[in-house]
Amino acid sequence: MSKAHAESYDAAAADRSKHAPSAHDASVKPFRVTFIIRRFDPEVDEEPHWVDYDVDMYATDRVLDALFKIKADQDGSLTFRRSCAHGICGSDAMRINGRNRLACKTLIKDLDIDKPVYVEAIKGLPLEKDLMVDLDPFFQAYRDVQPFLQANSEPPEGRERLQSIKDRAIYDDTTKCILCACCTTSCPVFWTDGQYFGPAAIVNAHRFIFDSRDDASQVRLDILNDKEGVWRCRTTFNCTDACPRGIQVTKAIAEVKQAIVRGHR
Repeated sequence: MSKAHAESYDAAAADRSKHAPSAHDASVKPFRVTFIIRRFDPEVDEEPHWVDYDVDMYATDRVLDALFKIKADQDGSLTFRRSCAHGICGSDAMRINGRNRLACKTLIKDLDIDKPVYVEAIKGLPLEKDLMVDLDPFFQAYRDVQPFLQANSEPPEGRERLQSIKDRAIYDDTTKCILCACCTTSCPVFWTDGQYFGPAAIVNAHRFIFDSRDDASQVRLDILNDKEGVWRCRTTFNCTDACPRGIQVTKAIAEVKQAIVRGHR
């Protein structure tokens, strides 16, 4: 880059910086929000307990921002999972005011801040510490439904396996799953029956059962026809309401049930 171009670039960058809006306008004042978090440290606690924290927040902040502030400024021992912080990885699933949500997608302005905000770990899985649970049973159920393409025949003439737009649309909704566990841990059956596959596993089975390129749909239908499979679903729609990706989870489970009854996808 020439000197003239570099000077021009620096001037443009400075101008953009001067006119760019700050994270929070100086005229906008933060407000105090009380968070009541269910804490548990297995090394010192016999049972979980609730702890209050007052945090200065802005309307566009997220619950995840509040957890960061608490951990940085008030209690460094607070434990929770997070990764991308943009609603894609699904790591920060937790119960916020009694509902399963992603902390990174829950804005303060969407909560009733006249009351305390209650935050706790998702239910139905072993609690490890604070807001973190053991996800091994969840991922074992996921693995058990064989969530990968199984095509026995060679692609035609060595080319890729083509699929029509119509065939793709059949299972398009269930490709959106990010394995956050919000749906599974909102299910009353899963809370009381540790053997139930759960909605997320069934959603991921659905994605391959109805894939026209897959040759193992009957194997998965047989797996889900087990007593702990789709027939344990009570169609309460908790899973659909909890999904942060808007997947019609209950509909997908019903479609798997119908395929089992028909004997084919």
